[in-house]
Amino acid sequence: MSKIGKLPVAIPAGVTITVNPGLVTVKGPKGELKEKINDLVTVEVKGTELLVKPVNESKNAGAAHGLYRNLIHNMVVGVTEGFTKTLVITGVGYRAEVKGKELVMNLGYSSDFIAVIPEGLTVTADAAGKVTITGSSKQLVGEFSAQIRKLRAPEPYKGKGIRYETEVIRRKVGKTGVK
Repeated sequence: MSKIGKLPVAIPAGVTITVNPGLVTVKGPKGELKEKINDLVTVEVKGTELLVKPVNESKNAGAAHGLYRNLIHNMVVGVTEGFTKTLVITGVGYRAEVKGKELVMNLGYSSDFIAVIPEGLTVTADAAGKVTITGSSKQLVGEFSAQIRKLRAPEPYKGKGIRYETEVIRRKVGKTGVK
């Protein structure tokens, strides 16, 4: 049995969870999230806790047990607190700004990159080169921030590019000029 799957998911006040066959819906102050559930696990609400149990003792059921427990937990956290990722843009002339539902970035190429902000996300950009992505879906926040970072990954010599705020870039020494 999965160590993570055994843990119950606490349901805070203001959050309602609806369990239908094959679908779990979580509603809270920051929105509503839905997740399809595999037949290998059963989901039941008992008071202020949600329990995920495997249908049998197979290896696949054990894997799905921990997975769906964590997905539902992330949905509960998302609709109560939300998720945030911060990207830092470093480089001379590199900048980003939000125009309506688009994130416009100048990353040292001849033309600007324009990324359409997905529904359910809030993006802010400041003059210091920080882009903050906020939303209730952990998967959507992570995927969009990874797509933005991929446009200009940080390079190891000068550190120019887009990196996560907590990411540390291992810097390399350039050419020494010794004959």
